[in-house]
Amino acid sequence: MKQEAQVLGINKVPARKKDGLQAQGTWGKFSPASSPVHSSFPASFPLSAASYPAPVPSPSPFSYISAASFPVPDYPAFPSGLPSLDLNIYREPHIKALIKEQSRDLYRLIKKVHFDGRYYRVKCVRSGAWEHCWELAVRVQFFGMMQGLAVEPERVVSAKSRKIIYRSLILVNPYELWDEELVERLWNLQERIEFLISKILFHECIHVLIFLGKSLPAGFGQTDIFLEFRELLELAKSEQFYVERQEVLHCLRNLTRLSLSLPENHGKIPEHGTDPEPEPEPDPKPEPEPVHELYEFLVHEKYSIKKTDLAFGLSWSNGKISRDYAKIAALKFGSCLPSDKKLWDTEVRRLRRALKKLYDRLDEEQHSRQPD
Repeated sequence: MKQEAQVLGINKVPARKKDGLQAQGTWGKFSPASSPVHSSFPASFPLSAASYPAPVPSPSPFSYISAASFPVPDYPAFPSGLPSLDLNIYREPHIKALIKEQSRDLYRLIKKVHFDGRYYRVKCVRSGAWEHCWELAVRVQFFGMMQGLAVEPERVVSAKSRKIIYRSLILVNPYELWDEELVERLWNLQERIEFLISKILFHECIHVLIFLGKSLPAGFGQTDIFLEFRELLELAKSEQFYVERQEVLHCLRNLTRLSLSLPENHGKIPEHGTDPEPEPEPDPKPEPEPVHELYEFLVHEKYSIKKTDLAFGLSWSNGKISRDYAKIAALKFGSCLPSDKKLWDTEVRRLRRALKKLYDRLDEEQHSRQPD
C-alpha cells in the first residue's frame, strides 16, 4: 500500500499534522465561478506572502471572491484519516496544450503564466497618455469542495508612471479526482489531474477574459469570447426577453427584501408570498444595482458553463445550472430572518424555474441564429 501510494504521488498525512489541520471557524462570503458546491473551510492558515499574491477585496458585494473574508490556505486541508495528494505530478505545458486545442484566446492569456501563485504580465496596451497592463496569477491547490475561483480584478493606478495595472487571481481545485465517471474515463491519475486542471482553468479564464474586455479601453480587450458573451448578455437584456427577464428580476427583488445584509432592503414581502408570474409593468422602475449585477452574473455563468461543456465534452443541463445558481444567487444577498426561511425557500424555487425558462429561451434563440 505504501509503495502504491508513492507511485500515485499520494503522501499520507501524519497524525500530528492532521490534528493541526482541524482549525476552527469558517471562511466568509464567496462566489464560486465554476462549482456551486458550498462547504465550510478552515480559517486560520498562514499565508506565504513571498509566493502568494493576496488580492484586495472588491467593493462590489457580488465580486467573484471577497479576499478580505476568504483567506486561502498555503497548503491543503483534509479531513482526518484521508491522504494528501502531491499535485506537482501534473505537466503544465500539457495543460496549456489542452487549452490551446480549444481556444487560442484563452491560451494566449495563460501562455506566459506559471501555476505558482505569482503574478505574470499578460497584456499591455496604450490609450492616450496612459498604459493599461493586465497581470494574472494561477494557483493549483486543494481548498474544499469548490472547483475554482476567479478573483475580480484589483485595479492599481500609478499617476507618476501614468500606468493602470489590473491584477486577477485564479484558484484551481481538482478535488473531483475520484469522481466515478471521471475515473472510468481517465484511469491514469496524472491524466485525470491534468484534465481537471485544464477544464477548471478554461472556465475561470473565460471569466478573466470577460473582465478584461469590460476593464480595458474600448477596442483593446475584445476577444471572440468577450464579444460572444456581450452578444448573449445584450440578448438577455433585450425586449425580446422582457417577460423572462422580468420573472427573474421579480424573484431577485423579493430576495433582496428578505435580506438582512443589503441597504437596498425595501421591507418584507407579503406574508403569502408574491405572484410567481407578475404582469409586466408598462414602465418598470430601475432595478436596485445588486439586482442588475446578479442578473448579469447569472447570464455570465450560463455562458461560461456552456462554453466549457462544449470544449471538454461535458453536459450541464439548464435544469442543473438553474437549480445550483438560483441558490448561489440567493446566498449572495445574505441571510434572512429564521421566520422568513420558508418564504426564502419559496423564492429560490421560483427563481430556479424562472432561470430555466430564461436559459432555455436563450439556447433556442442562439440555435435559431446558427447557419444551417
